[in-house]
Parts: sequence; C-alpha cells; structure tokens
Amino acid sequence: MSIDAFTIPEAAEEAAWIRERVAAFRFFEEPEGAGWAHGANRDYMEKLRDYWLEGFDWPAAVARLNRHAHVRVDVGDGFRLHAIHKRSSRADARPLLIAHGWPGSVLEFEAILDRLAEPESPDQPAFHVVAPSLPGYAWSDRPKTMLGPRAVAGLYDRLMPALGYDRYLYQGGDWGSVIGGWIGIDSARVEAIHLNGYGLRSADLHPETPEDIAWLQKAMAVRERETAYLQLQGTKPQSLGFAMMDSPMGVAAWFAEKFVGWSDVKAGVVDPPYSLDWMLANIMVYLTTRSFLTATWIYRGMFLEGGFAMPEGRRVEVPTGVAAFPHDLLAFPPRPMVERGYNVVRYTPMPRGGHFASLEEPELFLADLRGFAAGL
Repeated sequence: MSIDAFTIPEAAEEAAWIRERVAAFRFFEEPEGAGWAHGANRDYMEKLRDYWLEGFDWPAAVARLNRHAHVRVDVGDGFRLHAIHKRSSRADARPLLIAHGWPGSVLEFEAILDRLAEPESPDQPAFHVVAPSLPGYAWSDRPKTMLGPRAVAGLYDRLMPALGYDRYLYQGGDWGSVIGGWIGIDSARVEAIHLNGYGLRSADLHPETPEDIAWLQKAMAVRERETAYLQLQGTKPQSLGFAMMDSPMGVAAWFAEKFVGWSDVKAGVVDPPYSLDWMLANIMVYLTTRSFLTATWIYRGMFLEGGFAMPEGRRVEVPTGVAAFPHDLLAFPPRPMVERGYNVVRYTPMPRGGHFASLEEPELFLADLRGFAAGL
C-alpha cells in the first residue's frame, strides 16, 4: 500500500469555468416573505454570488488548506483515499480517525486539527489525526460502483494500518457516524468510537417510555421536513447530476439550504451561521474536483447495503462516546435507546449546537472528545 504526499491544486481552469457559470446565472421569482421555508433564500444567494465574484479568494483558501500535510493512500486494489495526516509531537499521542459527511468536507475540521494534535495543555490528550475525504469526494478516488457506508468503513479501517496505526480511536458525524457504527461492529483495530450523530441504529427502536415516544415523533417530523434530498440521492442520483454538474449556483443553493436547516440557527438569524468565505471554500472543494455527483453515490450505496439498521442481534461493543447536540438532523434518542445498539460509556447532552458540531461549537466538541479519550 503506497503513500504519496499530496498538495491541493487550485484547479485554475475549472475555477475559471465556475466563475463564468456563476456570472451568467439568472435569478428567478420566490414567494413573498419566503425566507428559507421553501428552500434556498434568494437574498442570501444573491449576496453569496456577489461575494463569489467580487471578494472570494479561492487561491488563498487552497493555500490555507495546504498548511496541513496531505496524503493519498492506496488502501487496496489501487483505490486511493485522500487524507489530512497531522502527527503530534507528543510521545503519548493516540491515533484518531475523524470523519466528515455530506455536504461537508475536511474543511469542517480546519479550526480544530492543530488543537487535536498539539493541545493547549499537557493534561489534555493529544492525537495523531487522520481526516480522510470520503470515497468519491474531493481528492479521494471515485469508486466504480456505489459504495455504501459499510464498504467505506472497510476502506477506512485499512487506511489506518497503511499509515502505521494498528489501533486507533474514531470520531464521526453525519456519514461519519454511520461509518463509525460499522467500524465499531466490523473492525478488530478500533479501540473506541465517539459520535456526534445518530447514524447506524439498533434494529430495535420500539419506544418504551414517554421520552422515547417524544424523540420518535420529533425524528419523524424532521424526516418529513428535511430529508427529501436523502430519498432523491438514495434512489436516482444520476438524474440530479445532470442539473447540478452544470450549475455551480445550483450546488451552492443545495448546500446552503442544509447549512441553515441543520444548524443551530439563533433567533433572528436568517442565513447560515458560517462566513461566506467558509461556505464558498467548501462549495469549491466539490466544484473544482467535479465531485458533487459521486459524493451522492454513498446514499444509493447505503440503500443497496440495506439502510441505517444494524444486523439483527448485532451491537457495537467497543466503548462509545455520544455528544448529543440538540439541533442535529441525526439527533440522539434518550440514552437507554442508544444503548440498545452501542456500549455507551459517555453520553453528553449538549446545551446548544447542531449537525456541523466541530464547525459550530468547536469548544464543546473538543471538550467532549478530549474527555472521552482521557477517560478510556
């Protein structure tokens, strides 16, 4: 298994084509007072486009990302995963694989990578951090077929020994939480997992208490309101690709809606709670690598694998930490329900925060991950 150092390219020709398409975009009507209730908000998208054309510096974003050490690793059969690989100077550092989801990227961890590897205090645990891009995303290879999260878990589990780590800790949200569940079931290498999303679930989710019923009702309401994208990307993603692969503004709107709907948006705030620079850098990761479509394949792959449920009678037995952010799309149920599928040793109800935890609430996220690792 070969390991090659890698530098994120600016992809200047692709960036020029994107700019032309953004400049040529024609806006259209929306209902009065629509806000974000019916999808992407026109006022925000106009502001985003103006900044894209007049203020955003993509080369600077690439240079910032290239501060970190990047690799592309052959994890078998010539398939290469991209990853940020940040080794700690600490002799007691432990290997940590930290996994993003959709519509995010390794940019979600930009503000915490250095702090994970070189913590502020010697009393805080240090990590050799491995942050891969999902297969079909960004600078990882495109799979020839639609891989589901269990197959991706196998690739991630091979990535760590390829980098020299026979044992490791795992952290994940969004797809990272689903993959983490499968790693917890299938891997002989993982020592413990920390999750900030309720991805892979026990086959038994029958509610037993009023708290269970309340969680299930809320989860069903969120599914009704927020997951049409999942059904589309999980059934007919290729049709969506014909529109999105030709429209940078379409991709931007598709993503912006999620960063509003899945975040802990404060009262009176109508835009995504992230800077335009961050939003556009994340969008450009998908656009300059032409990976919007192949990034949707994991949804179809999951349904082909069988969905979100664990196999009957199976459970994650390795120690599991739960960071339960209240406004997450994949919000955790009460602890007893989670324990049907996981060996929960730490369960932290967070006071605030949503789906993009390391981005929204880095202090809460870091404190819980560090506390979990220190207590193992």
